Amino acid sequence: MRRVGFLIWKELLELKADPRLFGLVIVAPIVQLFMLGYAATTDIRDVPVVVADADRSNASRDLIARFEASPNFTVIGVVTSTRDIDPYLERGQAWMALGISAGYGERLGRGDPQSVQVVADGTDANSTNVAMGYAANLIAAYSQEQTVRRLPPGVTMRGGIEPRVRVWFNPRLESRDFMLPGVLALLLLVITTNLSAMGIVREKELGTLEQLNVTPLRRWELIVGKLLPYALVGMIDVCLVLGTAVLWFQVPLRGSVWLLFGLSAIYLLSTLGLGLFVSTVSSTQQQAMMTAVFFLLTPMIYLSGFIFPIENMPVVIQWVTYLIPLRYFLVILRAIFLKGVGLETLWPQALAMTAWGVAILSLAIARSTKRSD
Repeated sequence: MRRVGFLIWKELLELKADPRLFGLVIVAPIVQLFMLGYAATTDIRDVPVVVADADRSNASRDLIARFEASPNFTVIGVVTSTRDIDPYLERGQAWMALGISAGYGERLGRGDPQSVQVVADGTDANSTNVAMGYAANLIAAYSQEQTVRRLPPGVTMRGGIEPRVRVWFNPRLESRDFMLPGVLALLLLVITTNLSAMGIVREKELGTLEQLNVTPLRRWELIVGKLLPYALVGMIDVCLVLGTAVLWFQVPLRGSVWLLFGLSAIYLLSTLGLGLFVSTVSSTQQQAMMTAVFFLLTPMIYLSGFIFPIENMPVVIQWVTYLIPLRYFLVILRAIFLKGVGLETLWPQALAMTAWGVAILSLAIARSTKRSD
């Protein structure tokens, strides 16, 4: 036991002797606790709703006001026709659409049975189920209130207001269809970031980076030679996950597979650039792994919308998520798989992801050197 004690003491001294590693162990859990304590929530609030109000009556405006007053919903737009709700749902600007037909107010005044159409984006099955429950409860409470407040004396309500629910993009509300495209993004992030970071740091530890320094290789040639194999590994992973998701798990792929491959290649700019940047701030493989996992990968997974909806997070955290490339790629993957949309809809995410990848790769290249520390 005494020898074991000396060994434990030696490991603690080595940990203390490496200030950067010691800081990672102490600081990283505290930072994650504060960030994830606000972001990690399954509550559904401020669900974005677009309303197609073909009636434009006081009664329809009263129903819309009920949704606006609810903490669970945020009305982001009011249109006239149900045809106008498609762009909101396809782009992910709205999770739900409320359709009020012409003559709604007049029929309500007569006490006739009413129905309002509720169209939900079923991409995120869990959140959609909760949001539809909120909507059904709100409409039921509103309907009950009308029997007391709105009907004139002598008029009885012959039927309540019935929500007719339709679910788009994922009508079966299969959570698997939502999660598996996200797994592809997650695997590319974890595998290619760690491979590129560890591969370069390993060269430093073994001293072979100094040997490469005396070769005629230019810096860009060395970087391309180190990163290109990992990019190839990433594209192979795309093929494997894509085949497994579609052929085995029967996840629908409604969009272009070539667009998926093209945007995956752009996403790899971000993940490989991130790994290269980690290698420039790390001296050992242990440091590289701790930096990648604690300060980059774990916060990205929790703040990207992979597990928890971004709309539920505090506004400050929502602004932070714009700095996460995984956020954009998750939107792209789920839109291509489940919605079948193309670049004409996804260009804002593609542009943001490209800018992020070019920026982090340029910063990493500027910091990198053929000479080890």
